[in-house]
Amino acid sequence: MGTTRIIPLNSKNPPELRVAAYCRISTRAAEQRSSLMTQERYYEDHIKQNPSWVFAGVYSDIGSGTRIKGRNRFKALLSACKRGKIDMTLTKSAHRFARNTVDALKTIRMLRRWNIDIYFEQEDIHSLYESSEFMLTLICARAQEESFSKSEDIKWGLRKSFKNPDSKYYHRICYGYTHDQNGKLVIDEEQAEIVRLIYDMAASGVSFARISAYMEDMGIPSPKGKKAWSKETLRKILSNEKYKGCVKLQKTFVDNYLEHKQVKNKGQLDIYQINNNHEAIID
Repeated sequence: MGTTRIIPLNSKNPPELRVAAYCRISTRAAEQRSSLMTQERYYEDHIKQNPSWVFAGVYSDIGSGTRIKGRNRFKALLSACKRGKIDMTLTKSAHRFARNTVDALKTIRMLRRWNIDIYFEQEDIHSLYESSEFMLTLICARAQEESFSKSEDIKWGLRKSFKNPDSKYYHRICYGYTHDQNGKLVIDEEQAEIVRLIYDMAASGVSFARISAYMEDMGIPSPKGKKAWSKETLRKILSNEKYKGCVKLQKTFVDNYLEHKQVKNKGQLDIYQINNNHEAIID
């Protein structure tokens, strides 16, 4: 007669998912920073409340989503994924993740090769499935187009403002100046004396290195409050037209809205200039 053998149920639990979250805001404005803190608390609580998940951190950046450069926490997230520390990442929406279509798809495909999922909550899409790529391409392309439109609107607004001689942009403070009660440029005599000294030394043939050493020996802090004066700081002071009472606007401009790199205006765009805009420090 045969015997009955009881095979016990395999009680081994499935492996828990190590889940992280990514948040991004565009500016350091108070309301956006408050929103970021709210998102961070939400994701931490949301992940920890799921018994099948292990909290793997919240990664947050402040800045544009049109490029990866400068998004240090985003790069830290990718590094953690590469090292096998994360199985899935939650993010509010595709345009929070990236507004550059090429960068977004490149990153999504790279994480998919590592078997790491990104869940876009607003769109309810998991990136781990190749079938989601077409929809994500459309969403990221739309986000990129929105960034381009916003960039063009900002440029238009700036150039309109540059045409107004009363624009605040003609009274932006630099070293040697401060504002009066009306927001206009007026000389800060203490700093102005340093500016005149730099011009006098440079006119006498003193090198940048010697000027910098002199400033340090005299205990005169740089415009940023540092002990050392860099050559670039001295070069900017000696080439700033504001010290002769003149202001030029649009000396540089952003050539590519995805890169945010300032390039020198060598005639590609109009330059706006006002002479005798304020009191000069030098002849």
